[in-house]
Amino acid sequence: MRRFSPVSRPLVLCAALLVVLGLSLPAQVARAADEPGLLNVTGTAQIPAIPDMATIRIGVVTEDRRADRALAGNASQMSAVLTKLQGFDVAPRDLQTSDLSLSPVYEPGQDYRGQSRRIVAFRASNILTVRVRDLERLGEILDASVGDGANSFGGLSFGVQAPGPLETAAREAAMKDALARAETLATAAGVGLGPIRSITEQGGFRGPQMMRAEMAVADAAVPVAAGEVSMSATVSLVIELAQ
Repeated sequence: MRRFSPVSRPLVLCAALLVVLGLSLPAQVARAADEPGLLNVTGTAQIPAIPDMATIRIGVVTEDRRADRALAGNASQMSAVLTKLQGFDVAPRDLQTSDLSLSPVYEPGQDYRGQSRRIVAFRASNILTVRVRDLERLGEILDASVGDGANSFGGLSFGVQAPGPLETAAREAAMKDALARAETLATAAGVGLGPIRSITEQGGFRGPQMMRAEMAVADAAVPVAAGEVSMSATVSLVIELAQ
């Protein structure tokens, strides 16, 4: 029987390894060539709409040396505001208390020892979120609310009561935009488009920024311009490329 010398045995192992690599590399290259190229593309769309609803945040802030009287005074003023709003046919489902708080009011500065300041009063705050579905009366509602006790204004935003059709239209337009972009890129690259691998969607309303201001009593209804809102959608696609 022929015996390998210590020098020839490593050479045999190296040769065997090269044979294995030589056989496996073409298979790996073939599998890589079979994998289709992928195109990632994003489409966007905005569908404009005329708002038919407004959301406002109005509040009542009261102070008193006694906590119970601060709360009682706040409750009395807010009750007057609620009564006035009901007179404008604002439904109970469109009224929601969004923040109710009671906090101490400290005297300014610190005592000579640098310790906590003395409590001189208590401040009660009640914030009410109101949905107004009759925009023609929005200015009157703001004006009347101030006249009957509301003394803080947390903001105003506009929207639509039935966003479903707008959402559908925005999604469809965003998908068409994404496919058009993909077609343009594929044509420029000299390749075709294969099946869609994945679809990712996101969207929502984009309208005027929330308007904030201090409320003040006025002789006439507060002028308000609703402007325009829009429903936006973004669609991201992963598409196979056909050679």
